[in-house]
Amino acid sequence: MSAEKGHAGWQEARGEVGYLALADGKVFKGRCFGALRGASNPVEGEAVFNTSMYGYQEILTDPSYAGQIMCFTYPHIGNVGCNEEDVESARIYTEGIVVRAAHKAPSNFRSTMTLPQYLLRSGIMGLEGVDTREIVSHLRDHGSQMAVLAGGDSVKPGELVDRAKSLGSMEGKDYVRAVACKETYTWDSPSWTLAAGNSRRLSQEQLVSRPHAVAIDCGIKTNILRLLVDVGFRVTVVPAGTSSKEIMALRPDGLFLSNGPGDPATLGYVVKPVKELLGKVPMFGICLGHQILGQALGGSTYKLKFGHRGGNHPVRDETTGKVEITVQNHGFAVRKEGLAKEAFVSHLNLNDMTVEGLESREHRVFSVQYHPEASPGPHDSRYLFQRFFGLVTGSGKEAAR
Repeated sequence: MSAEKGHAGWQEARGEVGYLALADGKVFKGRCFGALRGASNPVEGEAVFNTSMYGYQEILTDPSYAGQIMCFTYPHIGNVGCNEEDVESARIYTEGIVVRAAHKAPSNFRSTMTLPQYLLRSGIMGLEGVDTREIVSHLRDHGSQMAVLAGGDSVKPGELVDRAKSLGSMEGKDYVRAVACKETYTWDSPSWTLAAGNSRRLSQEQLVSRPHAVAIDCGIKTNILRLLVDVGFRVTVVPAGTSSKEIMALRPDGLFLSNGPGDPATLGYVVKPVKELLGKVPMFGICLGHQILGQALGGSTYKLKFGHRGGNHPVRDETTGKVEITVQNHGFAVRKEGLAKEAFVSHLNLNDMTVEGLESREHRVFSVQYHPEASPGPHDSRYLFQRFFGLVTGSGKEAAR
């Protein structure tokens, strides 16, 4: 089939034959959509899967997925289209996507473009017509691994496999430097509403009397910033690698450690200032931020076989015994062994008993491996933002938890 240029200059895929080639030699054949990426500029990344049934646009724009090719287990992706508001960052960070079927005629009053159009303008390639159940079964059995995605007449699957093998592993890769902000900025927008969209802003007069949360950006999601504002903070975002001295110069009342991509063991330049600030300022970490805090508390991290990515993971709070259904997105975890004696494992994953939360009351810090800001839901864990506010202000029962 002939291909056309997208409005951003990318060549549009029109059903050309495409391949997902894994480093272990397994190859999956399908049809290309979005932007066509050929043998000369293929998609490279770690092949992973996500079990969420909704929220594909939020997943695509989550900086935590930098360096990864996403296989969606839900068979119909794109059925509500895409828009300019359901995003977690300014652009798509997922390297490429693989789906059973990509909808080209979405049905939703908020849709402004189709999924293929959305991918095309960002130069992102998709592959459809693939048995995604087979891909997921393979990754569960053999583990997430590096892969190459490409399409067109000149593509040779064997060459893609060789290229995937040459990519090594996600272990040892630092993607935070590529996705984190470069300069400090302030955030003043509360949660999105249907009436106002993303246009609402709080004035300086509304913000000045609020406690000050400084967020270390390792690939922070927009909805995290909104929820910090919602619970009562004024927010300043600083780049990953900002020193403890520079952070304290901002006079923070609380420190937030964000989510982000890659291997947490490579982030000594983020762990160091966090460790230096233990006990000096209350902290709350999410996902990669949890892994950073775990290292600051003397622990270490390791790579999971295929990770946790989806919206239905059961997590038990070890203090209350309550179980929450959580959204997760991580390929690494914190080891229980080696943590400082003042660190308490506060949450466990009930699927595999991995560490899902840490707390140190002595240092006034806590973290969770999952995503309480999940957008869209579930929203079982959003109370954690209020807990952080209570920890910072010393108000309410949340602070005494």
